[in-house]
Amino acid sequence: MLDKSKLSVLETKQSKGNFSADEIARFDALADSWWDPNGKYKTALLFNQARISFFIPQICKHFGREPDSAFPLRGLRILDVGSGGGLVCEPLASAGAQVVGIDASQISVEVARRHAATSALNIEYRHELSSTTASKGGQFDVVINAEVVEHVPDQSALIKECCDLVNPGGFLVLATLNRTIKSWIIAIFGAEYVMRYLPKGTHDWKMFVTPNELNQMASTNGVTQTAESGMKYNPFKGEWRLSNDTSVNYIQCYKK
Repeated sequence: MLDKSKLSVLETKQSKGNFSADEIARFDALADSWWDPNGKYKTALLFNQARISFFIPQICKHFGREPDSAFPLRGLRILDVGSGGGLVCEPLASAGAQVVGIDASQISVEVARRHAATSALNIEYRHELSSTTASKGGQFDVVINAEVVEHVPDQSALIKECCDLVNPGGFLVLATLNRTIKSWIIAIFGAEYVMRYLPKGTHDWKMFVTPNELNQMASTNGVTQTAESGMKYNPFKGEWRLSNDTSVNYIQCYKK
Protein backbone atom coordinates (compact mmCIF):
# COMPACT_ATOMS: atom_id res chain seq x y z
CA MET A 1 0.00 0.00 0.00
CA LEU A 2 1.20 3.54 -0.68
CA ASP A 3 2.70 5.44 2.23
CA LYS A 4 0.12 8.14 1.46
CA SER A 5 -2.46 5.95 3.22
CA LYS A 6 -0.70 6.68 6.50
CA LEU A 7 -0.84 10.39 5.76
CA SER A 8 -4.57 10.08 5.09
CA VAL A 9 -5.17 8.47 8.49
CA LEU A 10 -3.11 11.15 10.21
CA GLU A 11 -5.13 13.84 8.45
CA THR A 12 -8.42 12.38 9.66
CA LYS A 13 -7.14 11.86 13.21
CA GLN A 14 -6.06 15.49 13.39
CA SER A 15 -9.43 16.84 12.24
CA LYS A 16 -12.82 16.74 13.91
CA GLY A 17 -15.98 15.31 12.44
CA ASN A 18 -18.49 12.47 12.26
CA PHE A 19 -16.12 9.64 11.33
CA SER A 20 -13.99 6.93 12.90
CA ALA A 21 -10.26 7.16 12.14
CA ASP A 22 -10.01 3.37 12.40
CA GLU A 23 -12.78 2.94 9.83
CA ILE A 24 -11.07 5.31 7.39
CA ALA A 25 -7.78 3.43 7.80
CA ARG A 26 -9.53 0.18 6.84
CA PHE A 27 -10.98 1.70 3.69
CA ASP A 28 -7.62 3.23 2.76
CA ALA A 29 -6.15 -0.27 2.81
CA LEU A 30 -8.92 -1.56 0.53
CA ALA A 31 -9.03 1.26 -1.99
CA ASP A 32 -6.59 0.08 -4.64
CA SER A 33 -8.27 -3.34 -4.85
CA TRP A 34 -11.85 -2.16 -5.35
CA TRP A 35 -11.87 -2.10 -9.16
CA ASP A 36 -10.14 -5.44 -9.86
CA PRO A 37 -12.84 -7.74 -11.37
CA ASN A 38 -10.65 -10.77 -10.72
CA GLY A 39 -9.36 -9.63 -7.34
CA LYS A 40 -10.31 -10.61 -3.82
CA TYR A 41 -13.14 -8.04 -3.76
CA LYS A 42 -14.88 -9.10 -6.97
CA THR A 43 -17.91 -10.03 -4.83
CA ALA A 44 -18.21 -6.36 -3.86
CA LEU A 45 -18.31 -5.41 -7.56
CA LEU A 46 -21.14 -7.90 -8.12
CA PHE A 47 -22.90 -6.49 -5.05
CA ASN A 48 -22.59 -3.01 -6.50
CA GLN A 49 -24.11 -4.09 -9.83
CA ALA A 50 -27.16 -5.43 -7.97
CA ARG A 51 -27.75 -2.28 -5.95
CA ILE A 52 -27.26 -0.04 -9.01
CA SER A 53 -29.98 -2.12 -10.71
CA PHE A 54 -32.31 -0.79 -7.99
CA PHE A 55 -30.94 2.74 -7.63
CA ILE A 56 -31.30 3.86 -11.26
CA PRO A 57 -34.85 2.58 -11.93
CA GLN A 58 -36.07 4.11 -8.65
CA ILE A 59 -34.48 7.47 -9.48
CA CYS A 60 -36.04 7.32 -12.95
CA LYS A 61 -39.45 6.46 -11.50
CA HIS A 62 -39.31 9.46 -9.16
CA PHE A 63 -38.36 11.90 -11.93
CA GLY A 64 -40.56 10.37 -14.64
CA ARG A 65 -37.63 9.06 -16.70
CA GLU A 66 -37.32 5.93 -18.84
CA PRO A 67 -34.54 3.76 -17.33
CA ASP A 68 -33.86 2.01 -20.64
CA SER A 69 -33.10 5.24 -22.51
CA ALA A 70 -29.53 6.08 -23.51
CA PHE A 71 -28.88 8.61 -20.73
CA PRO A 72 -31.80 8.30 -18.27
CA LEU A 73 -30.21 10.49 -15.58
CA ARG A 74 -29.15 13.35 -17.86
CA GLY A 75 -29.56 16.75 -16.19
CA LEU A 76 -29.76 15.38 -12.64
CA ARG A 77 -27.20 16.50 -10.06
CA ILE A 78 -26.36 13.58 -7.76
CA LEU A 79 -24.28 13.43 -4.58
CA ASP A 80 -22.77 10.14 -3.39
CA VAL A 81 -21.90 10.38 0.31
CA GLY A 82 -19.03 8.05 1.16
CA SER A 83 -18.14 7.46 -2.48
CA GLY A 84 -15.08 5.30 -1.81
CA GLY A 85 -13.41 4.22 -5.03
CA GLY A 86 -16.34 5.45 -7.15
CA LEU A 87 -18.30 2.22 -7.55
CA VAL A 88 -21.65 4.04 -7.35
CA CYS A 89 -20.56 7.30 -8.98
CA GLU A 90 -19.36 5.82 -12.27
CA PRO A 91 -22.60 4.02 -13.31
CA LEU A 92 -24.58 7.17 -12.47
CA ALA A 93 -22.23 9.35 -14.53
CA SER A 94 -22.42 6.85 -17.40
CA ALA A 95 -26.21 7.24 -17.24
CA GLY A 96 -25.80 10.99 -17.82
CA ALA A 97 -25.91 12.39 -14.29
CA GLN A 98 -23.74 15.23 -13.02
CA VAL A 99 -22.08 13.41 -10.11
CA VAL A 100 -20.25 14.63 -7.02
CA GLY A 101 -18.63 12.03 -4.75
CA ILE A 102 -17.40 12.84 -1.26
CA ASP A 103 -15.36 10.66 1.06
CA ALA A 104 -13.40 11.03 4.31
CA SER A 105 -10.54 8.95 2.89
CA GLN A 106 -8.09 10.90 0.72
CA ILE A 107 -6.69 7.67 -0.71
CA SER A 108 -10.14 6.50 -1.79
CA VAL A 109 -10.75 9.86 -3.46
CA GLU A 110 -7.46 9.57 -5.34
CA VAL A 111 -8.29 6.02 -6.49
CA ALA A 112 -11.73 7.17 -7.65
CA ARG A 113 -10.27 10.12 -9.57
CA ARG A 114 -7.72 7.93 -11.33
CA HIS A 115 -10.30 5.34 -12.32
CA ALA A 116 -12.78 7.96 -13.56
CA ALA A 117 -10.03 9.41 -15.74
CA THR A 118 -9.28 6.01 -17.28
CA SER A 119 -13.04 5.58 -17.86
CA ALA A 120 -13.30 9.03 -19.50
CA LEU A 121 -15.96 10.09 -16.98
CA ASN A 122 -16.30 13.63 -15.65
CA ILE A 123 -16.97 13.13 -11.93
CA GLU A 124 -16.18 15.64 -9.20
CA TYR A 125 -14.59 13.94 -6.19
CA ARG A 126 -14.01 15.81 -2.94
CA HIS A 127 -12.11 14.83 0.20
CA GLU A 128 -14.69 16.05 2.69
CA LEU A 129 -17.42 14.97 5.12
CA SER A 130 -21.15 15.41 4.52
CA SER A 131 -21.20 18.02 7.30
CA THR A 132 -18.79 20.14 5.24
CA THR A 133 -20.86 19.69 2.09
CA ALA A 134 -24.04 20.61 3.99
CA SER A 135 -22.40 23.71 5.48
CA LYS A 136 -21.74 25.01 1.97
CA GLY A 137 -25.49 25.26 1.44
CA GLY A 138 -25.73 23.43 -1.86
CA GLN A 139 -28.45 20.88 -2.58
CA PHE A 140 -28.79 18.01 -5.05
CA ASP A 141 -31.57 16.35 -7.02
CA VAL A 142 -30.49 12.99 -5.62
CA VAL A 143 -28.40 12.08 -2.57
CA ILE A 144 -27.10 8.53 -2.12
CA ASN A 145 -25.70 7.16 1.13
CA ALA A 146 -24.82 3.50 0.58
CA GLU A 147 -23.09 1.32 3.17
CA VAL A 148 -21.84 4.32 5.15
CA VAL A 149 -24.16 4.82 8.12
CA GLU A 150 -22.94 1.63 9.84
CA HIS A 151 -19.43 3.11 9.95
CA VAL A 152 -20.05 6.48 11.65
CA PRO A 153 -20.48 7.27 15.36
CA ASP A 154 -23.40 9.72 15.01
CA GLN A 155 -25.77 7.99 12.63
CA SER A 156 -28.69 10.38 13.14
CA ALA A 157 -26.50 13.38 12.29
CA LEU A 158 -25.34 11.75 9.05
CA ILE A 159 -28.90 10.97 7.95
CA LYS A 160 -30.01 14.51 8.79
CA GLU A 161 -27.18 15.95 6.69
CA CYS A 162 -28.14 13.71 3.77
CA CYS A 163 -31.78 14.81 4.01
CA ASP A 164 -30.76 18.47 4.19
CA LEU A 165 -28.65 18.03 1.05
CA VAL A 166 -31.67 16.92 -1.02
CA ASN A 167 -33.50 19.57 -3.07
CA PRO A 168 -37.22 20.01 -2.37
CA GLY A 169 -38.87 17.51 -4.70
CA GLY A 170 -35.65 15.50 -4.78
CA PHE A 171 -34.78 11.92 -3.96
CA LEU A 172 -32.77 10.16 -1.24
CA VAL A 173 -31.33 6.63 -1.39
CA LEU A 174 -30.07 4.92 1.78
CA ALA A 175 -28.49 1.47 1.94
CA THR A 176 -27.02 -0.39 4.90
CA LEU A 177 -27.03 -3.62 6.93
CA ASN A 178 -29.81 -4.78 9.23
CA ARG A 179 -28.96 -5.67 12.83
CA THR A 180 -30.09 -9.29 12.98
CA ILE A 181 -28.54 -12.61 13.97
CA LYS A 182 -28.63 -13.54 10.28
CA SER A 183 -26.66 -10.42 9.33
CA TRP A 184 -23.97 -11.29 11.89
CA ILE A 185 -23.69 -14.82 10.52
CA ILE A 186 -23.58 -13.76 6.85
CA ALA A 187 -22.00 -10.29 6.80
CA ILE A 188 -19.44 -10.75 9.55
CA PHE A 189 -18.76 -14.42 10.33
CA GLY A 190 -19.32 -15.59 6.75
CA ALA A 191 -17.95 -12.67 4.71
CA GLU A 192 -15.01 -11.75 6.96
CA TYR A 193 -13.97 -14.99 8.69
CA VAL A 194 -15.06 -17.86 6.42
CA MET A 195 -15.16 -16.65 2.79
CA ARG A 196 -12.73 -13.75 3.41
CA TYR A 197 -14.63 -11.45 1.02
CA LEU A 198 -13.74 -8.59 3.39
CA PRO A 199 -10.92 -8.14 5.93
CA LYS A 200 -11.67 -9.11 9.51
CA GLY A 201 -13.03 -6.15 11.45
CA THR A 202 -14.61 -4.39 8.46
CA HIS A 203 -17.98 -4.33 10.22
CA ASP A 204 -19.18 -3.92 13.80
CA TRP A 205 -22.55 -5.65 14.23
CA LYS A 206 -23.57 -3.24 16.98
CA MET A 207 -23.44 -0.42 14.43
CA PHE A 208 -25.87 -2.10 12.04
CA VAL A 209 -29.23 -0.29 11.68
CA THR A 210 -32.68 -1.86 11.44
CA PRO A 211 -35.02 -0.69 8.62
CA ASN A 212 -37.35 0.83 11.20
CA GLU A 213 -34.51 2.76 12.87
CA LEU A 214 -33.30 4.08 9.52
CA ASN A 215 -36.82 5.11 8.55
CA GLN A 216 -37.26 6.95 11.85
CA MET A 217 -33.99 8.84 11.38
CA ALA A 218 -34.93 9.85 7.85
CA SER A 219 -38.63 10.58 8.27
CA THR A 220 -37.99 13.12 11.05
CA ASN A 221 -36.04 15.21 8.52
CA GLY A 222 -38.64 16.02 5.90
CA VAL A 223 -38.55 12.92 3.67
CA THR A 224 -41.09 10.14 3.03
CA GLN A 225 -40.22 6.56 2.18
CA THR A 226 -41.30 5.41 -1.29
CA ALA A 227 -39.58 2.05 -1.80
CA GLU A 228 -37.55 -0.64 -0.09
CA SER A 229 -35.63 -3.70 -1.23
CA GLY A 230 -33.44 -6.33 0.33
CA MET A 231 -30.42 -7.97 -1.26
CA LYS A 232 -29.38 -11.63 -1.20
CA TYR A 233 -26.21 -13.45 -2.18
CA ASN A 234 -26.22 -16.90 -3.78
CA PRO A 235 -22.81 -18.42 -2.89
CA PHE A 236 -23.32 -21.34 -5.28
CA LYS A 237 -23.85 -19.08 -8.31
CA GLY A 238 -21.69 -16.26 -7.00
CA GLU A 239 -24.53 -13.81 -7.66
CA TRP A 240 -26.18 -10.93 -5.82
CA ARG A 241 -29.84 -10.19 -6.53
CA LEU A 242 -32.61 -7.93 -5.26
CA SER A 243 -34.97 -9.58 -2.78
CA ASN A 244 -37.91 -8.98 -0.45
CA ASP A 245 -35.69 -10.22 2.38
CA THR A 246 -34.28 -7.21 4.27
CA SER A 247 -32.74 -9.24 7.10
CA VAL A 248 -29.15 -8.59 5.93
CA ASN A 249 -28.54 -5.91 3.26
CA TYR A 250 -31.33 -3.51 2.36
CA ILE A 251 -32.06 -0.27 0.46
CA GLN A 252 -34.62 2.45 1.24
CA CYS A 253 -35.71 5.28 -1.06
CA TYR A 254 -37.30 8.57 -0.01
CA LYS A 255 -38.87 11.61 -1.64
CA LYS A 256 -38.60 15.15 -0.32
